[in-house]
Amino acid sequence: MNIVKKHTILQTETVRDALIKLDQLASDAILFVVDSQNRLLGSMTDGDLRRGFIKGLDFDHKLIDFIQPSPKFILEKEYSLDKLESFRASHFKVVPILNDQNIIVDILNFRTRSTLIPADAVLMAGGEGKRLRPLTETTPKPLLKVGEKPIIEYNIDRLQKVGIKNVNLSINYLGDQLVDYFGNGSERNLNIRYVREEKPLGTIGSILLVEHFEHDDIIVMNSDLLTNIDYADFFRTYKDSGADMAVAATSYHVDVPYAVLEVNETNTVRSLKEKPRYTYYSNAGIYILKKDILKMIPEDQFFDITDLMDRIIEMNLKLITYPINGYWLDIGKHEDFKKAQEDIKHIKL
Repeated sequence: MNIVKKHTILQTETVRDALIKLDQLASDAILFVVDSQNRLLGSMTDGDLRRGFIKGLDFDHKLIDFIQPSPKFILEKEYSLDKLESFRASHFKVVPILNDQNIIVDILNFRTRSTLIPADAVLMAGGEGKRLRPLTETTPKPLLKVGEKPIIEYNIDRLQKVGIKNVNLSINYLGDQLVDYFGNGSERNLNIRYVREEKPLGTIGSILLVEHFEHDDIIVMNSDLLTNIDYADFFRTYKDSGADMAVAATSYHVDVPYAVLEVNETNTVRSLKEKPRYTYYSNAGIYILKKDILKMIPEDQFFDITDLMDRIIEMNLKLITYPINGYWLDIGKHEDFKKAQEDIKHIKL
């Protein structure tokens, strides 16, 4: 059932109806009383009903007599991550999200969604996965199962947990299987749309096929990654920096088994490091970018995300990196796929 329907009840329904619904909600037991247009009138819990009965109300009274008339709520598109964190810190568990007409359009349950990132998402899912053949001869790489579910499903589920509702999949090779698997996303309380590359457009070119983005910021990622990146912290870092684009990075260590001599232009030794370790940061295939910079991408041409990053640097716009401190694995080869099957037994995604 749609989460809004689960947590709302019409003012014309009975006290008995409310008790039945509250019982079904179990630990999430709070109802939002609405009018026929789904406009918020108040909230109701088991405690509100008990207090009403103590005051002398009974089953024949109207629900409006039992409600809390001024419940906390979030205004759609007018919230901040800090405000959501203050709700969590105040131990609010379930909060309605209203549009500018006071109509409930969504429900934030902090048990299932940790926050609400105001961004759309694009997952690149059109590759052939040639290095994983024969596994990908009849199955697109994003739908290969790691543990109990496909690789891409872990990514979509984690995006949903941080409040992403609009998910666009860029498909090509065996793309119809992805459409059949996810549909329009309604069963997951998501809006899933598809764009199809008729020819190779690189790692970012197909984003221009998406007709509409609701938000000003877009999360773009490869669909064949396993990661527990903290999306909320990633987004907050990006916004606080004022960047035009942020790229998640994973560390790569190089251990030199010998002493390294550092010399100047005349070959004079300036320092000596015994078996040093050098750390480099590599592109992790997850990005956040402003919608405005999409105009820098040429239409109907092959264009990689690295080309976009080069243009941003050339135009003196701000590009930042965000180091992933948790788990990250790019499933490109058979040994990666085998490692993923073991890792998934021990990590939480």
